[in-house]
Amino acid sequence: MIFKPSETKVYIALGATDMRKSINGLSLLVEEQFGLDLFSGSFFAFCNRKRDLVKILYWADNGFCIYVELSINTVMPMI
Repeated sequence: MIFKPSETKVYIALGATDMRKSINGLSLLVEEQFGLDLFSGSFFAFCNRKRDLVKILYWADNGFCIYVELSINTVMPMI
């Protein structure tokens, strides 16, 4: 997938998200709670309560992808 920065949107879920959720659970959050289109090419970012784990969900050309980032020594700032 080729990303066009001017057209790509990033949505950040405020608050803590249950990080046991995977593609199905996170996609339900995006559609039902946020009312957004999963297939728009946007990125959807979720953070846990301790703010040391981030999951980013996005639609590639033929399926969903999840990027997971675990920060061992630092904590991400609150938004």
